Amino acid sequence: MLSLSRSGYDEILSHADAGGEEEVCGVLAGERCEDGTARVDAVHRAENVADQPRTRYRIDPEAQLAIIERIEAAGRSVVGFYHSHPTGPPVPSETDAERAAWPGYSYAICLPGDRPYLGSWRWTGERFEREAVALR
Repeated sequence: MLSLSRSGYDEILSHADAGGEEEVCGVLAGERCEDGTARVDAVHRAENVADQPRTRYRIDPEAQLAIIERIEAAGRSVVGFYHSHPTGPPVPSETDAERAAWPGYSYAICLPGDRPYLGSWRWTGERFEREAVALR
């Protein structure tokens, strides 16, 4: 399960809305609980540096490392990542699966707009498995 504060949920959707027709992305920070829950306490926006930002996302490796260092300096852990699909679908794409690199971590996908949506999947190393999203 991915457990988000209301403010974290709102931050992700606000970022997605601000991205317009381009995908946005970021890193989810918090703790990984013994029961398998990824508890998100902070959302870190990242710049999408993909060549095709309307249909792809990519975090610059140096920027990602800097975000991870900030997360760890704050006593938190990386628990996952998020990105938007401005034109859908509300599930991981083939490209998302090809580029997923963190087995056991959450990958949240959001759809911005009048009827926002946020879903999450755990990457097994071979495929995505849907996980519940809970607001707290």
